[in-house]
This record gives sequence, structure tokens and C-alpha cells, in this order.
Amino acid sequence: MTPFIAEIVGTFLLILLGCGVNANVSLQKTYGNGSGWMVITTGWAFAVYTGVVVAEPYSGAHLNPAVTIGLAVAGEFPVDAILSYIAAQFIGAMLGAFLVWLMNKDHFDATSDGNTKRAVFCNAPAIPNTFLNLLTEILGTFVLVFAVLYFTDAVMSSDNTIIGLGSLGALPVALIVWGIGLSLGGTTGYAINPARDMGPRIIHALVPIKNKGSNGWGYSWIPVIGPILGAALAAGIAMLLQ
Repeated sequence: MTPFIAEIVGTFLLILLGCGVNANVSLQKTYGNGSGWMVITTGWAFAVYTGVVVAEPYSGAHLNPAVTIGLAVAGEFPVDAILSYIAAQFIGAMLGAFLVWLMNKDHFDATSDGNTKRAVFCNAPAIPNTFLNLLTEILGTFVLVFAVLYFTDAVMSSDNTIIGLGSLGALPVALIVWGIGLSLGGTTGYAINPARDMGPRIIHALVPIKNKGSNGWGYSWIPVIGPILGAALAAGIAMLLQ
């Protein structure tokens, strides 16, 4: 598996499971309907874990343009590979969102509220406030990328004992995303990932959904610009603290 394919597959799994839990909780007549924020944040954490486990050995499992840009700013990733990674992330995100729509089509039809349907795909603020919504996305992504920059790989000790988590090495980033969702996610839905929001938002605009309502393009720049700013800030501060 090439890094490009790994980023497609990893991001696909992330969005399939992440937007999938949104659908399960939000759409009418699912078994998970109304199960709440804890289920959503936990589902997204497990989605991150799954995507990272699969992609990490081949691409480093960025699965997020903000992570890619943040690592590049910190000198941990080659600048000339940024565009290919971001393209792969968007492809994977759109594929995942499309299949979430397809498998839940009957439940989209059974749901009347357009905002609820859109929320399966992408984010919207609980209370619209451009500055504070942007700040939330900056802070959430800052926490994610700042922590990622302090991750260490498993190493071999002098007696050939592996020190580290192996495949469970994906667990820390999943726990960080879970924590961000629980602590910082209630105001905007914590995109913290431009591909996670914009890719599914594009699919929402393209697929036939009854009474889908607005696509929310007026807000759509915040989950793109906020995470990029947060990632760049995290990289800059991490370098100052070295």
C-alpha cells in the first residue's frame, strides 16, 4: 500500500465510522437514535483509532490536512508531499460520506429536519458566532497537533523487548480526539479536520436527499481555516519549546 492509498483508506474508514455514528444517533428509526453526545464522541474516537491502525504503517496516518500541514510546518513532513496527502484525504472522506448516505438512505427519508440530515455529514455551530466558532476550531486542532508532535514510537530495549504499544500506538490519538470532543466539541461539533468537514459537506450537496435544506456554505470556511491555523500554531509553539 502506498502512502497515497493509505491516506485514502484510512480517511475513508475514519469518515465511514465517524459520520456513521452521527447517522446512527441523529436519524429517525435507527436503533441508536437519540443516544447522545457520549456515543457520538466515543464513536468518533474509535473511528480515528481504526483509520490510524490501518494507515499508520504506510503513511503515518495523518488522515487530516491540518495534521499534514502542522507536521510540515514543524519540519516533520516534506512540503512537496502535502498536496498528494490532502488530495487522498479528501477522496477518502468523500467516499466514506457517500457510503454513509447510501446505507442510511431509508433513515434519511424517515427524518424530516434538514439540519439534522446535514449534521450527519458536516458541522454547524450550536450558537453562531464567527470569532468564537473559529477560536474553538483553532483550539481543538491546536490540542490535537501539539500532542501528536510529542508522540514517540515503540523502541527495542537492549534485551529485545519492545517498549511501546505496537498496534495500540493508535490509541493515544483516539483518546485525544475523544477528550477534545468531550471538552471542546459542544460549541461547533469539533471538525478539527478540513477534510472531515468539507469532504462530506460536498457529498451532502451532491446526493439526492429529500428536504435536505441548506448546505451551510456560509459556515464551511471555519472548519477549514480554523484547523489549519490551530495546526500551524501548535507546530510553531512546539518548535519554540524544543
